[in-house]
Amino acid sequence: MDDCIAAISSAVGQAGIGIVRMSGEGSFDVLDRVFDKDISKIENKKMTYGHIIDRGNIIDEVMVSAMKEPYTYTREDVVEIYTHGGMMSVKKVLELLLRSGARLAEPGEFTKRAFLNGRLDLTQAEAVIDIIHAKTDKAHQLSVNQLSGSLKGLVKEYRDKLLDILSHVEYNINFTEDMQEEPDDSMLIVDAKEVRDKLSKLLSTANKGKILRDGVNTVIIGKPNVGKSSLLNALLKENRAIVTDVPGTTRDVIEEYIDLDGLALKISDTAGIRDTDDIVEKIGVEKSVSFIDNADLVIAIFDSSRELDKEDMRIIDLIKDKRAIILLNKSDLDKKLDFDLDLGDIPIIETSIKEGKGIEELEETILRLFNSGDLEVSNDVLVSNVRQQEILNRAYDSLNSAISDMERGVPSDCYEVDLRSAWEILGEITGETIEDDILDKIFSDFCIGK
Repeated sequence: MDDCIAAISSAVGQAGIGIVRMSGEGSFDVLDRVFDKDISKIENKKMTYGHIIDRGNIIDEVMVSAMKEPYTYTREDVVEIYTHGGMMSVKKVLELLLRSGARLAEPGEFTKRAFLNGRLDLTQAEAVIDIIHAKTDKAHQLSVNQLSGSLKGLVKEYRDKLLDILSHVEYNINFTEDMQEEPDDSMLIVDAKEVRDKLSKLLSTANKGKILRDGVNTVIIGKPNVGKSSLLNALLKENRAIVTDVPGTTRDVIEEYIDLDGLALKISDTAGIRDTDDIVEKIGVEKSVSFIDNADLVIAIFDSSRELDKEDMRIIDLIKDKRAIILLNKSDLDKKLDFDLDLGDIPIIETSIKEGKGIEELEETILRLFNSGDLEVSNDVLVSNVRQQEILNRAYDSLNSAISDMERGVPSDCYEVDLRSAWEILGEITGETIEDDILDKIFSDFCIGK
């Protein structure tokens, strides 16, 4: 997997510059076929001015950086061509490179090569895409911490400790066969419990890491014309959603990200929930209901100038047992809504979104619900995605099973299996013991060119 790959690494659309990247064996040869300068005279990691030429015709005026392995992102020879911005320049340059001996890179293949060549471990590779997708300063800082190898170092510490325990257990198995009693494993139990407790502490950061990385998946629901789109606009502080007096204006889900004091809210403004014969609107209503199931937070809006009806009661049933906030909107009008219902700890806020009343209280309530005060990015290592959390849970279970057998006096060769399993499972976090198909799935989530 060291052939020459090429891809556009800059975003699609008009920009100041565009970037086309190559990596792998033969990258310099491909450049030599299309660049009008003698590449043997190009200095390593220095920019060189020239033109990309296709059969005597100038494709673009460019700057080229040629970087020799192993001190590159992929630890292979890397070439980056900086074109004028816009779709056509980078497209034409890429097409020429592909005709001149390169092949189109797969999604995430540059970073995958960096991983396979030992430049990054898997936690750092995942941090690369997290940096790209970060929606807040805190999410970005978490990703930068991961890229520096913070989680990698912690996992190595745990695996080294488990390997030390395993070596003592295997020694007992191999060299104490003539003993009439099992050797004293009390200190090994202490050491194993120490690793288990550290795994538990790391797992406890998963919720904080998820919120920092992915934000809070927030859904706004309610009947038509209660103020859902107005709320989205108020939180965004811009007119993103269409607001009219006509019921059923929003027929599909509108999604936007909001940075709320470092807490990213992925807000979905859904179609109004009501019985309707309109086929398109009905699909939108069904989609709204499905979004509730996957939401971290549901903001349910009711019109306080109207009495409760069966559609309101359906919405109330949908938010039971959910983390939710209820807004009684249109408080500037005469109140007709009697909301004397037992909804447990669900906060209820009176709002007049039209006049901006209650928006600040809503924001403060969201921050309080998700402990935003605790969401500071420090030097502590955090579990930042579901894959890492699932692996840690499996490692914890295997280690806990081994400790239980050790405490019950089970023969060493029985609990050695669980100890080794915990050690191997932890290696999946950094990629030291991971299946190829899982590896391909991780990097398939990357964009082409990264």
